Parts: sequence; C-alpha cells; structure tokens
Amino acid sequence: MTPIPLSLYIHIPWCVKKCPYCDFNSHEARQEVPEEQYIKALLTDLESELPHIWGRPLESIFIGGGTPSLFSADGIDKLLCGLRERLPLRPRMEITMEANPGTFEQERFSAYRQAGINRLSIGVQSFNDKHLKALGRIHGSDEAQKAAEIAKNAGFSNFNLDLMFGLPEQSIEQALADLQQAIDCQPSHISWYQLTIEENTLFHHTPPVLPQDDLLWEMQQQGQALLAQAGYTQYEVSAYAQKNKRCQHNINYWQFGDYLGIGAGAHGKLSMPDGTVSRHTKYRHPEKYMQTALQGAPRSSEKLLSESDLCFEYILNIIRLKQSFTKDDFEARTQLSFTSIDPKINKAIESGLINVTEGSYATTEKGWAFLNNVMEMFL
Repeated sequence: MTPIPLSLYIHIPWCVKKCPYCDFNSHEARQEVPEEQYIKALLTDLESELPHIWGRPLESIFIGGGTPSLFSADGIDKLLCGLRERLPLRPRMEITMEANPGTFEQERFSAYRQAGINRLSIGVQSFNDKHLKALGRIHGSDEAQKAAEIAKNAGFSNFNLDLMFGLPEQSIEQALADLQQAIDCQPSHISWYQLTIEENTLFHHTPPVLPQDDLLWEMQQQGQALLAQAGYTQYEVSAYAQKNKRCQHNINYWQFGDYLGIGAGAHGKLSMPDGTVSRHTKYRHPEKYMQTALQGAPRSSEKLLSESDLCFEYILNIIRLKQSFTKDDFEARTQLSFTSIDPKINKAIESGLINVTEGSYATTEKGWAFLNNVMEMFL
C-alpha cells in the first residue's frame, strides 16, 4: 500500500490587527511578539509529536497565521533549522509562508528566501482601497501591488495571491478589476473565493451589506472565465494555478492525507499503525500554548475518528478537487472498505452530482454548483 503523505502545518497566531471577517485563531500583537520563546515552544511541541510520525518524510510545510511575516527572517531561519535537526526534509520540498502586504520589506523577504521559504501566500484580498477599508485591512492598494513586486524581486517565482469577491457593496466590474489586477501581478497561483460571514467574527455581529446571490453567481462565472483566459487552471473550488504550480500542501489536505499541526490552535490528522485515524488540536491562546508546549503537553484535545466521521470527512475534502478518486484511494486514506459509502455514492450518481467512469469517481458540474447538497448526502 502506498504510504499516506504527511505534511506539517505551523501556526503563528499574531497579527497587526484582527480583521472583522476573520475566524482564524489570531491575536492582535499589542506589544512585541515573544518570537524566541514561541519558536522554542514550536520545536518542543514538534519533539512531543515525533513518536507519532517516526520514519515518515514530510511532503510539504505551511507556515500560517495570523501573520507569520511579523517574525524576523532570523527567527524563521532558526525555526527551519530546528525542523531540519528533527525531521528529514526533502530537497526542494514546498515550504510556504503566509504574508500580508503591510509587512513587506525587500531585504526581509530576500532573507526569508535564503532561510528556505520557497513559496509565499500573500493576503491581498482586494486592490480597491474602499473595499480594503471595509475589510479592516492594514494595507492599501499600492502596498498590495508592491508586495507582489517585492516577492518577485526577492526571487519567489512561486507565490499565491489571496483574493476575495462578494465584498460589501461590490459590483461585478469592481470584482473583475480586482481579479485582473491580480493577474497582472503574474503570480503562479491565485486563491479566489467568496467572502462568507463566519460565526465569532465582527461581521457576524454587525453584518455588512453583501451582493445578492444572482450578482455573486455572475461574478463567479465571469471571474472564472477571466482566469481561464489568462492561463490559470481551476483545480479546486477556489484555487487556480499556472502549469505545475498547484499548492502541494493544500492538495494533501483535500486528498485526505495526513498532517501534523504545531502552534497555538493548530489542528492535525494522523493515520496510526493500528489502522485508526485521529485528530488533535493544540491550546488556542498563545500564552497557554507556550506554557503547555514547553511542558511537553500542548494538545488540548484528541479524537479517534469513527467510521461515519472518516466517510464524511473524506468526501468533504475530495469533492472540492477537480480530479477523480477511486475505491483504492478511499480505502487507502480512510482504512475502510468502500462498502461504507457505496449506497451514498450510488445515490449521488443517480442525482447527477457524482459521475463514475471506469472505476473513477468525480464531482459533476452540477455537483460543483451544489457542493453542500453533495456533502449532506454523506452526513
């Protein structure tokens, strides 16, 4: 059996300002972030997890947040050196770091590149100053444009721009102008997704006026056509890439691969030798996390996934991809028999939401338009 790929997610929880739409575990840095102590906690956290992953090579690393680019280049270098001392890292493996335009400096990002970061994900969200203000972003349109230039000048040929549509009072023309400006920056990857209102956010308590559904549908259709015309292939619900530039880390999530999570509030999913699959989370608050990590006990929860959990979570992820899966894929990733989902798969096929061709299953165009309906069939 082919080994299940393993990735590493590292969470850095601090940001300059909490955005009103953000439901991630992020905390405003009201004073200097405790970089040295946090890196020590991350590496101690990793050491406590090593017995669960002995001998398994990493496929990718993703440093997310918060705003990881608040950490110095020396700090990121120290972190990556610590990882190399504890884990076998493949040459030229994908190592991504999230960054926000308000934290970009040429010298600093060149140093990140020298430390080993070879892919950036830049949280632009919009190139329109009015919409950036509505989203609570700390940067303006000029800084967003400059961030892409700095990334290229620092040697990053592989970088993603994060962009939203369906922003408060946004028109189709404004959404497409944003997208065209992102394309003009020539990133290798664009994440383009609709703004949604999540619980426990300021927008949830004070909802902004968002475009109507028919307008959102038109934005999406015209935007996807624009991306395709510019040479970006859609391979996931909100991910578009140039040739050979798909995000390997996120693909591993969507294919229900394994990933280890370290850092405040980080989540992980691991397949164990006894055939079980578990999920774990780390303490969310940075101070609590650092305290428990340095004591060798950073996990706040652990859960063995049930058969129904595994079936639902596999489908929840795999149907987001524009590629097929097989019975063997399902059984390898869940360690269950395909008979566990056979009746539900057949129902989805009869409903025209999933198609089967020579033993390969894939979401149909109708299924893509009604992904929530597909997911509900596997609850």
